[in-house]
Amino acid sequence: MPARSPSDATDLLLAWSSGDASALDKLMPLVYQELRRLALRHMRQERAGHTLQATALVNEVYLRLVDVNRIQWQNRAHFFAVAAQTMRRILVEFARQRHRQKRGGDVVHVALDDVPEVVQDSGLDLVALNDALATLATFDPRMSQVVELRFFGGLTVEETAAVLSVSPETVMRDWKTAKVWLLRELST
Repeated sequence: MPARSPSDATDLLLAWSSGDASALDKLMPLVYQELRRLALRHMRQERAGHTLQATALVNEVYLRLVDVNRIQWQNRAHFFAVAAQTMRRILVEFARQRHRQKRGGDVVHVALDDVPEVVQDSGLDLVALNDALATLATFDPRMSQVVELRFFGGLTVEETAAVLSVSPETVMRDWKTAKVWLLRELST
């Protein structure tokens, strides 16, 4: 079977948005490995012995995305941005549930390996990061989206720029500013 291009995924997303249910069946094999890579990246940042596995995370993302009929998919990057946001929500829900069960016991930590300027050799509470991003979104929604797409979604600067319809320079400016803001916010 010949390799498929990103435009194939975009075409299938547009067909799915238009109501072609069979497009989803063709789309999932194209995006599954990338979703699994994202999930593995997230799970490597979780504590050892985490009960949620990468495959289960991908499956949960799939179930949530299949049930979302109101999204008008723009392209492959938009799909992965939404998938990354969904993964973040699932992991935050899982962390909050664990916090409730443990009443402050072992918290889930996420190392910001991709952002060494923000956290130097320390873990980060996923719930605290989520709360900080929510605060950031109140006064600069785009900056919050840049962090979400780059950190949680693993998107490149160019892909992030395409999803947000801004220039790569704007993405880099927002990315740098957000890292500084998050460092300050999370260290208090």
